[in-house]
Amino acid sequence: MELQQDMIPQKKTIGALDHAVFLCMVFCFWFSGYIYVPVFSLYLEDLHFSYGAIGIILGSYGVTQILLRFPLGLLSDILFSLRKQLLIAGFGFSVLSSLLFLMFDTFFFVLAARLFAGITASMWVMATILYAHYFNNSNASKAMGIMQFFTVMPQFVSIVFCGLAAAHLGRQVPFWMALAASVAGLVICCFIKDPSAPPVNRDTIRVPQYIKDTLRLPKLKLFTILSMTAHAVLFMTVFGFTPLYINQLGMGDAELLWVMSAFFLPHAAATLSFVFLRFTSRIAYFMMLISFAVTGVCLLFIPFSATLFTVCITHACIGLALGFIFPLLLSRIVDISSARLKMSVMGFYQSFYALGIFLGPLLAGKTAQLFGLAEVFYGAGLLAFAAFLVMLVKMRNMIN
Repeated sequence: MELQQDMIPQKKTIGALDHAVFLCMVFCFWFSGYIYVPVFSLYLEDLHFSYGAIGIILGSYGVTQILLRFPLGLLSDILFSLRKQLLIAGFGFSVLSSLLFLMFDTFFFVLAARLFAGITASMWVMATILYAHYFNNSNASKAMGIMQFFTVMPQFVSIVFCGLAAAHLGRQVPFWMALAASVAGLVICCFIKDPSAPPVNRDTIRVPQYIKDTLRLPKLKLFTILSMTAHAVLFMTVFGFTPLYINQLGMGDAELLWVMSAFFLPHAAATLSFVFLRFTSRIAYFMMLISFAVTGVCLLFIPFSATLFTVCITHACIGLALGFIFPLLLSRIVDISSARLKMSVMGFYQSFYALGIFLGPLLAGKTAQLFGLAEVFYGAGLLAFAAFLVMLVKMRNMIN
């Protein structure tokens, strides 16, 4: 009750237009970052990079997120006025990333471009909590469900455009589309509204105390580990080596579009359900437990899938399962953090699940180079089952 009383006077009036502008910015944010992802590993293969080098470039997207998201969360809490400016700067790095992809094709510059894309993604911590302030404290799940849907929806739209563009115009065209979306997003971002007010007694805030208070929060590390595992699975497969596996089966960009659509349609449907449904901690626990199990089984089955139909079915099930896991974890993170620590907690959470974005593709690239593509999916499946076992062991902590 005390938290709610503190938050009420801080709210500014938010109308439908403010929501629309913010969500348009979010669309551009993810569209610019993912428009080339479906064919990115294939593009790198066209440049004659090894599986190991491809894994390093794919994983580099997580490096800058690991380094920046937690510090940016702290910085955003302490230097309140920089939240919107940091988001705008993120779009600036997205523009720079797109230009590097278009101008150069050497390992160094491609790696640098992907690192800059990771800087852009690091700014997501600001967008997440800013949008949480558009809702009452009791609607955290709804806010995060909408955000997750507007994360998945532009990713799906970008995949459709990417598949069509790559199939008919070449695999470099998506980088031009990324540049256009980055510029549009930068302009729109200038008009978003920050509805939250500066923290009380900002001048007395100390960074070490913020870090200590953040790390003391119950369940934060557990939820972060689960999210890190889920992101590792995602970036090892769908955003990593699934396109190469499809190519190995003798399928082209058109078939890849079907596989990606099979993943993202159920994924989007699952995230959209959070706008209309509310989950208790017990239901959320069992939903995540089942989802990790389904993900693990389907990943282990992928190497035995030799037809387009079976590959689509397995990826559809994985998409549905991960579509429940991500927003459930995100809403729990919002629930356990106080108003004072929301940005730093979200920064910690997003920074350390980015370890999965970095280590997943790195591990997958090394595995593919040493053993083959099938073993990448075996490894991802084992990671999903590891998360399943962690949840079983920590059942009491997660439900209470």
